[in-house]
Amino acid sequence: MDLGLKDRVYVVTGGTRGLGNASAREMVADGAKVVITGRDEKTVADAAAALGPDAVGVAVDNADPQAPERVIAAARERFGRFDGVLVSVGGPPAGFVADTTDEQWRTAFESVFLGAVRLARAAAAELDEGGVIGFVLSGSVYEPIAGLTVSNGLRPGLAGFAKSLSDELGPRGIRVIGVLPGRIDTDRVRELDALSADPEATRAASESQIPLRRYGTPQEFGRTAAFLLSPAASYLTGVMVPVDGGARHGF
Repeated sequence: MDLGLKDRVYVVTGGTRGLGNASAREMVADGAKVVITGRDEKTVADAAAALGPDAVGVAVDNADPQAPERVIAAARERFGRFDGVLVSVGGPPAGFVADTTDEQWRTAFESVFLGAVRLARAAAAELDEGGVIGFVLSGSVYEPIAGLTVSNGLRPGLAGFAKSLSDELGPRGIRVIGVLPGRIDTDRVRELDALSADPEATRAASESQIPLRRYGTPQEFGRTAAFLLSPAASYLTGVMVPVDGGARHGF
């Protein structure tokens, strides 16, 4: 199936590792060009080089108010167009309600929530018909995850923002989608499992609750994101798509 990604240009934040990188890799493999971002200049440069000539890296923090202008400008300057964005941000620190400080909430809000809102707003002003804005969120949009208090607080709010944005941008032919990873085998998920006394037992217990009985691979997530951002998904908007092996209990 031709996804129609050839020569289309996307910004992928958090594209140096994890789910952002997996998504960028699958998009490039299908012919897209990407601008990836991360906070460390060398890490961004190395990740872009690994993706090949159809990728360029920009070292920027999602919390920086100037970030949206910089990354969209980079897309136009390097590749001559801008077709969409996938907002992927590393998960906020794990912790329970009593353990989470005001400063941790503020830092996470600036990066995970407000940074995503700014970038989506800037993208909406720049995109033409056929453009797309995607958010990598979490299964916590529907079901709180124990020990991830900050994520439980912020991700559902972003999903609501995405839904509102899809209603506003739909008449212009611009789509808005959310992708909700479950237990995908990334460094982040391994770090969360490692917080327990027995990480292997924790993983086995998690897998036993997933109908497919395994963690997903980053490649599986990336393929789903690439499809949702592509013209092949042109009649999908305002949806939250779980990539979780069936772990979500609701319909």
